Amino acid sequence: MLSGRRLDLLDPSPMDIEIEDIAHGLARVARWNGQTLGDHPFSVAQHSVVVEEIVAHIQPGVEARWRLAALLHDAAEYVIGDMISPFKAALGYDYRSFEDRLESAIHIRFGLPARTPAAIRTLIKQADRACAYFEATQLAGFEHAEALSLFGRPPTGYSLMIEPLSPRAAQERYLQRCHVLSEAAGFGAAAVAFDSE
Repeated sequence: MLSGRRLDLLDPSPMDIEIEDIAHGLARVARWNGQTLGDHPFSVAQHSVVVEEIVAHIQPGVEARWRLAALLHDAAEYVIGDMISPFKAALGYDYRSFEDRLESAIHIRFGLPARTPAAIRTLIKQADRACAYFEATQLAGFEHAEALSLFGRPPTGYSLMIEPLSPRAAQERYLQRCHVLSEAAGFGAAAVAFDSE
């Protein structure tokens, strides 16, 4: 990693995970395999910030730690990239197991439970699908009806106009949200910066 950390992909340690590496990687991973409109690809980092915002819209007052979990919901993709769902399914159990181990290490690193509670996971998935609806119709060429059939209707009262950010801007926004949410959750700076002794 650019931070100098070495991450064992088969047995990831929370001690080797840095938010700067996550933000840098996710800001350079394109959603929809880059098949989107705009001067910049729509990055996983920007997508994650939007998903966190939608979570708060769907469930006002949701705890900051679960908003942080929403921000980190695709964090494993800083290492493995953003594979489309049908391809993940084709890869099967071994891929899912690998992704789960990495996700658990990331959660522990940032003070979250290794496994997100089912109700919060469902909430995040709902927000993820809502974001995908907006991405599909605004950036990926989907007709409204097709996007509705695949992703469902976005939450009432929430609207979004997407402008894909540059990698640098997406990275900065992701880092800023992580710091704000970590502080709000009571994890403070310790959650985002281990002592590198």
